[in-house]
Amino acid sequence: MSTQLIICLVIFVATLVSFILNKIPLWVTAMTSLGLLYLTGCLTSAEALSGFGNSNTIVLVCMLLIAAGFQKSSFVDRMCDKIISLAGGSFTKAYAVYIILAVLLANFISSPVACYTIICPLIGSLCDRMNVSRSKVMFPAMVVVVGCCGVLPLATAVQQAAQSNGFLEAYGFDVQMSAMDYFKGMWPMLLLLPLWAIFIGPKQTPDIRLEKAVASQSTGKGAGRELSRFQDIAAVVIFFADLVCLIFANQLGLEVWFIAFAGALLMILTGVLDHKTCMKNVAWDMVLLYVGSLGLGTALNSTGAGDVVGNLVASLVGGTTNNYILGAVFFLVPFIITQFMLNRAVIAVFTPICLMTCQSMGANPIGLIVLVTAGSLAAFLTPMATPAVPVAMEQGGYSIKDLFKSGWLITLLIAVVYIFYTMTVLPAF
Repeated sequence: MSTQLIICLVIFVATLVSFILNKIPLWVTAMTSLGLLYLTGCLTSAEALSGFGNSNTIVLVCMLLIAAGFQKSSFVDRMCDKIISLAGGSFTKAYAVYIILAVLLANFISSPVACYTIICPLIGSLCDRMNVSRSKVMFPAMVVVVGCCGVLPLATAVQQAAQSNGFLEAYGFDVQMSAMDYFKGMWPMLLLLPLWAIFIGPKQTPDIRLEKAVASQSTGKGAGRELSRFQDIAAVVIFFADLVCLIFANQLGLEVWFIAFAGALLMILTGVLDHKTCMKNVAWDMVLLYVGSLGLGTALNSTGAGDVVGNLVASLVGGTTNNYILGAVFFLVPFIITQFMLNRAVIAVFTPICLMTCQSMGANPIGLIVLVTAGSLAAFLTPMATPAVPVAMEQGGYSIKDLFKSGWLITLLIAVVYIFYTMTVLPAF
């Protein structure tokens, strides 16, 4: 084990402890970690700075601006009024409508943070209108967006299947995966997560009063009056045009970051947002927290921490032919590690390990690849897991402890369902 790897692990543990204790601002911890990783040689200058130009960071900032512009429009209030009316004044029924919308968006848009920032102003308006604390529902909604991403056999699942087929071909397997394999192995999440988010999640989240929450800005009925009629219409048109472009990004040949960037720029050029509003509506502490977390994840990857854990996993499961033991290992280990590393990096590390294990044992890799992917993508317990988590923390005012308290039950349920269901319908042996 190299010196840099040991140093990286020490900084990682110290950072995690500081996050949990929450004695200093989270973004200060993240930036301190980034600086130490650079000073100790765990990160190069380019790697340390790469988080500021990372496509996810750009999407995060730009989608916050798009959401802020949309939130100022009168459309949000009118839509909220209509849904409340159709729900008979029931918050739970109205919230359920938005959760169903979140499930659909998560399967059409490949970026969970883009999807989540689209749904946030709608749920926020509902909470403010019905005097319900945002902290009760923002975390459950985020879990739905992250956990349901790529389940339906649509664009996101097709992209993931293509990536997996590249691995299968490289390692000499004669089987191929399709988007339907992911749907077959993951569809229970389309029921489990929305039901949990609607009926159980709000009971587990803390009741942080809006005036104490970081994201307590009201979206009441007067929110759209600051805009001229042209600007009010422009905010809605830009928002939905951006949504359509995100859904059809592949067909348009555009990157998600550029679509988000263009939408944010149009919000400014049309006068929906002025420069002061832009600065106020981007939670820069949240952005710095995410950038610092990216640096830590990059260091864990570049110093070889992922390979060390992966090789250990391969040696531990090399002899067992029990489907459920294999499933537990290849779901739980990526699920835990991806709380601290970029999910794509975890997939890149563990898919080859999964395939090498299957090769040596003569196992069918399809179900295990689904579990590696599911475990790597279903991450929502730390701000390092996905940029959607810092957004949820900002919107609901959560601490790291709140994330664990709110998410322990659904984490357990997800693990049990994935391991036992997926390995039953897509067994390795």
